[in-house]
Amino acid sequence: MLIERTEGLLEAYAASPAEAWAFQAEASTEWLRRALLDFWYTDGQDGRATRSHVGLVAADEALMARVVEVNAAKAEFAEQLARIKAEDPPLLAEAKAVLPFRHPQLHDHLRGSGLARLHLKQCWRAIPVAEAPVARVRLAWYSSGRSIKRLTVREVEKKLLALDSDAPHVRIQLRKLAALPSSEPLAQVQSQAPLMRANLFYCEPLEDGRSRRAMNVALPLFLPAPRGRLPDHNLPPAAPPQSRTRARRSDEKLEEHPYLPSLRIFRYR
Repeated sequence: MLIERTEGLLEAYAASPAEAWAFQAEASTEWLRRALLDFWYTDGQDGRATRSHVGLVAADEALMARVVEVNAAKAEFAEQLARIKAEDPPLLAEAKAVLPFRHPQLHDHLRGSGLARLHLKQCWRAIPVAEAPVARVRLAWYSSGRSIKRLTVREVEKKLLALDSDAPHVRIQLRKLAALPSSEPLAQVQSQAPLMRANLFYCEPLEDGRSRRAMNVALPLFLPAPRGRLPDHNLPPAAPPQSRTRARRSDEKLEEHPYLPSLRIFRYR
């Protein structure tokens, strides 16, 4: 269903007067096809990484309706995956093995391009959509993102013991951890890869009063445009900045340096 609805979206795009812009590529039906059907790991790709296809598409009502259908299929796909993982994990590997052969186009794509296995996140990640007409879009790299997971001392200890507990640097960190109260919360921090963020400025305020919105755009952003014209937009730099672009907040909750470097564990201030 996901493939069929995506094909329907591509057909609607090819038949529409929609303007489009692609980051470091030529906007075309083939570009959009590659972006929306990019469901596979490539050889050597980090299993945690996803590929981005940044672009803007001016969508009339008919095209936007197709996008809504595709996103609904993606949401259902993600829901089914979660159910399989919870109820029958081995079934997931079996499904990934046979899926390319259930759809001839995917089978040819897999065989002809030398691609590897199905990348589930690239399948279910939603196509970004603006909920109202936009006057302008400003694209910028965001390279200061990070995920923070709250852990207990006991959970951190288990993670340290899973490393080489005989290694001197691990023993030092175990001693440091033992010096903390067992009730103290800790944070494991993971820096996130740079990503493109779109700042949208609406033509009219939304019902809740908002006049702008920021969103991450790993796939082409579809913008409501009855006449198929793109709003004003900028050209972001070809690569993200090499250093942090945002100043540290004065109310930063974590200490500046990791308490346990091997696991990127920080103490709260």
